[in-house]
Amino acid sequence: MNTEIVKIDPRAIDQKVLARAGEILKNGGLVAFPTETVYGLGGDALNAQASQKIYRAKGRPSDNPLIVHIADMESLEAIVERTPPEAYVLAERFWPGPLTLILKKNGRIPYETTGGLDTVAVRMPSDAVARALIKASTGYIAAPSANLSGRPSPTEAAHVKEDLDGRIGLILDGGAACIGLESTIVDLTEDVPTVLRPGYITLEMLREALGEVRIDPGLIADDAKERPKAPGMKYRHYAPRANLKIVEGESDAVVREINRQTKELLSHGAQVGILAAEETKLRYEAGTVISIGAREDERVIARHLYGSLREFDALGVDAIFSESFSAAGVGQAIMNRLLKAAGHQVLEV
Repeated sequence: MNTEIVKIDPRAIDQKVLARAGEILKNGGLVAFPTETVYGLGGDALNAQASQKIYRAKGRPSDNPLIVHIADMESLEAIVERTPPEAYVLAERFWPGPLTLILKKNGRIPYETTGGLDTVAVRMPSDAVARALIKASTGYIAAPSANLSGRPSPTEAAHVKEDLDGRIGLILDGGAACIGLESTIVDLTEDVPTVLRPGYITLEMLREALGEVRIDPGLIADDAKERPKAPGMKYRHYAPRANLKIVEGESDAVVREINRQTKELLSHGAQVGILAAEETKLRYEAGTVISIGAREDERVIARHLYGSLREFDALGVDAIFSESFSAAGVGQAIMNRLLKAAGHQVLEV
């Protein structure tokens, strides 16, 4: 299969390109497209065969549920058993935007889309191209990140091409994703709303809107063995090709330890990458250092995370050391992705 990249300007969307992409989706095909979070690999969420194609293209386990993307609240109400009051509160506050809600599904959404679960994950993206594409298709696009399963999520069309070239026919290039991390996922089927995946919409923001909101205890711990209720809960995700370790502790101690281990690996002929904050990047004495941004602006760090991991892939390093980042606010999402990418390998110093 020949994979074509077509540029599409979110400020002046080419309706012919949009119509073509919409027809591919209506006919059961796949289209990669931009969102404000990361690029998605889209198929018709109402079509079981289309969802199966998504799993095959990504090499994704079929029990890992897909997120259904919609463009209006009427679409949500048409695919769930009921819309709880909390869903309207969160939708009013955060939709369109990087928030996914888990609700009890009805019969319209096939189990192939939900990973065999009786719940469905739904979000309403704010990206103009994504919203236009949803409306040009069936109104329901199932879309995980548009990368090979386990790889860093794509924040540019070129990342999609790198992973899925020859596996899908069309990539819509709407420019770089402005957020760079996947959406926050909140489960509304429990007694207390529960964050299953942290993201740009922080726990503090959710509690301000709803009051009591809890964090799933498995977020920072090792992967659970039960069937995942939301994307990214069970399997290793976001990983570069090289082995990644996170070094955690006081800043001076972290720099010393990374310098020590880097020199040791270099002495054995290995190529080493170091993922550092802007404040400490010049303190590393060897290896290839990539600054992910200043610690005072976690949103910049989030936006650069996946691109930096892919840059290490392009450089062909054998090992990567990353500084640890804050576990509060957006930092919680950054650490969640880093821990997944590192397979929970953390060196405490």
